Amino acid sequence: MKNTSKITLCAITAALCAVVMLTSYFPYLTYAIPAIAGLIIMVPLIEVGSAWGFAAYAVSGVLALIFGETQSSILYICLFGYYPVLKAVIERIRKPLPEWIIKLVVFNLAAVAAYFVMSKLFLVSLSDFGTFGIYGAIITLVICNIAFVLYDIAISRVAALYMYRLHGSIKKVLNK
Repeated sequence: MKNTSKITLCAITAALCAVVMLTSYFPYLTYAIPAIAGLIIMVPLIEVGSAWGFAAYAVSGVLALIFGETQSSILYICLFGYYPVLKAVIERIRKPLPEWIIKLVVFNLAAVAAYFVMSKLFLVSLSDFGTFGIYGAIITLVICNIAFVLYDIAISRVAALYMYRLHGSIKKVLNK
């Protein structure tokens, strides 16, 4: 496959991610939209490899930062954009326990990094969690870990569905 096809696929994917990130301006979609946009990164990942998937993430991250809602863009850049690519790399280990430990460590580091970026940007502190304070933050992080595990499983299922329904058609177009 020529690099022109790979670049075109990544550009189309990045543009589609940017369009999806524009919908994050709608109320209540702040957290869902970056997760959905991250799923789109699986197309170049599956079709042309992890390096190209990461390139599509980098371009879409810049576009999300320029055009997307700020909080959603931070979540996309800190976790959801690169995670499908990282997940593919981590799952090459082929041992479930180390894979999950690495995934959860990456998620928690990304969640804490996103919190610190948002706290500096939006002037939010732990005291804003109310009477629970630090315990509220810990409870929130535990709930987010559960949601992350479900998201990881969903990525695998969406990738399987993509392989079953669309991979053949996309491969034919790319090989022309």
